[in-house]
Amino acid sequence: MKLVKGHGTENDFLVLPDLDGAVRLTDELVRALCDRHAGLGADGVLRVVRCENDPDGKEFAADAEFFMDYRNADGSVAEMCGNGIRVFYAYLSRAGLVEQYAAVATRGGTRRVRALGAGDFSVAMGVPRILADRPIATAAPHSPGRGAVVLMPNPHVVVPLPDLATLAALDLTRAPVVEPPRPTGQNVEFVVRTGPRAIQMRVHERGVGETRSCGTGICAAAVATAATDGVGADGRPWRVEVPGGVCEVVWHPDGEVELIGPAVLVADLEVDDDWLRRRTPSRRTPRSPSAEPLPLSAMAP
Repeated sequence: MKLVKGHGTENDFLVLPDLDGAVRLTDELVRALCDRHAGLGADGVLRVVRCENDPDGKEFAADAEFFMDYRNADGSVAEMCGNGIRVFYAYLSRAGLVEQYAAVATRGGTRRVRALGAGDFSVAMGVPRILADRPIATAAPHSPGRGAVVLMPNPHVVVPLPDLATLAALDLTRAPVVEPPRPTGQNVEFVVRTGPRAIQMRVHERGVGETRSCGTGICAAAVATAATDGVGADGRPWRVEVPGGVCEVVWHPDGEVELIGPAVLVADLEVDDDWLRRRTPSRRTPRSPSAEPLPLSAMAP
């Protein structure tokens, strides 16, 4: 099995090329691959498959050629991944499968991605939904705080904090307690204002834990802050800093949220067949995908 390791603001992924839909990507296999001590290590797996060859992707085949089958590190399925889709597109571009613009199908809908140069990419993330719910989120040692629920389309609870010291002190080794929780769980973003249109945040992602960045969470945090300020979708950029770097978010007047940030392909990897059999003893080792990743040396400068 051949994969590519990549990251977007240090939110890291394993890209699994499977254009023909030959690989059976089980929860058990995802957990084994993403294990940071006994596997390759990642926040999730991005399976690259043609829409027509995937049961979940077929409905998007008229709008996009490729489906991003995204799995969290625990094997659970997510609707979208804002950092992951940039890495996904970077792989497609390197493999010569797309040009400067591309439509990518996800479980949250079709997203349009374009290369900006210098390793940066823009993603049209869709229109957010801000719900009336104001759940209470608690992460030690900070006292409970009310958060705004934003669907991007992943469910997010965005909680404002008073200062950077409070943000730094949070214990996110365990999932924050959210009351009431979302039916399918939630990502929780803790946010501090650092300027007129600038915020800093940390995030705990469902199915993963604390990550260095979360693309849909970055968008949700900017949207929630803009809504609180009363500026809404004014088309002006927000700067969002996460532990893994910086992204820019623009909430356009038509309601579309645009996410701008980097994507880096780090390495080509080949998993040992014996390791696969040992880590997934109850499963037949998946067949190698028909489309293998190009070597990093083939990447255009």
